[in-house]
Amino acid sequence: MLRWLLLLAFGAMLGACGEDVAETASDGAAPTPLLYEVSDRGGAVRGWLFGTIHSLPDGTRWRTGTLEDRIDAADLLMVEIADLADSAGLAETFSRLAIGGEQPDLSLRVEPSARPDLVRLIERSDFSEADFHRIETWAAALMLARLVESGKSENGADRAMIAAFAGREIREFEGAEVQLGIFDQLPESEQEDLLIAVVEEVENRTADPAELRRAWLAGDVEALVEASESGILADPELREALLTGRNRRWTDDLVRVMDQGRLPFVAVGAAHLVGPDGLKAMLEERGFTVSRIQ
Repeated sequence: MLRWLLLLAFGAMLGACGEDVAETASDGAAPTPLLYEVSDRGGAVRGWLFGTIHSLPDGTRWRTGTLEDRIDAADLLMVEIADLADSAGLAETFSRLAIGGEQPDLSLRVEPSARPDLVRLIERSDFSEADFHRIETWAAALMLARLVESGKSENGADRAMIAAFAGREIREFEGAEVQLGIFDQLPESEQEDLLIAVVEEVENRTADPAELRRAWLAGDVEALVEASESGILADPELREALLTGRNRRWTDDLVRVMDQGRLPFVAVGAAHLVGPDGLKAMLEERGFTVSRIQ
């Protein structure tokens, strides 16, 4: 759940190499990250949806011939954040939104029963309580969430897609300012819920930090849906802010592009594709056929 929150927060930050021979998964199957083809009522192909992940270990090989063919066929790329290479700009945006006035001690921003676990989590991190004295609660949660990351952000899939479309049009659904602003605008009570979820999830995922990566590599829809519907996204207000509302806006943008006769390749966090309020379901509600091709 937590790494889905990171995907929702930052998109998929950085990218991987361009090899198209996939690494064999632990069960012997070749990786098949989610790739869907979108067709209209007449059967004409209108675009593609690819679910990304924001960090991977060195040497992970996940690109396939099917994926490369669709990248070549597309007119443009649509991503959450287009300028992922601008690390300084991303950091400036995060800092500007994250730093506010004097805040209570971080451990005092959660209910008493959660405080011991939060203190232990801070002790495990590179931070101290003093580091958060001007950091808003949502930002502190995302900073601590990095403890459960598996792999390197420079090997993530979104940046690989941006590199693959070099020289062609790239559009962003949100950009860093809007995306992080969604977190910044959460009521304090919801930010505190997010922080508690981080504490719980880091503890739960420590034993097997690669679980999400395996589900992504396998394109395991059932596991991805379960991850995207549990924990903090079971909270109706947070789910609307972090997932459903964004997917609704993105669907509007995507349909407008397809109605212009363009063939978009959409590369967004895999959590945005699956489930009853994922992009796949929302496009199907509009009369499109969305078929998995990988």
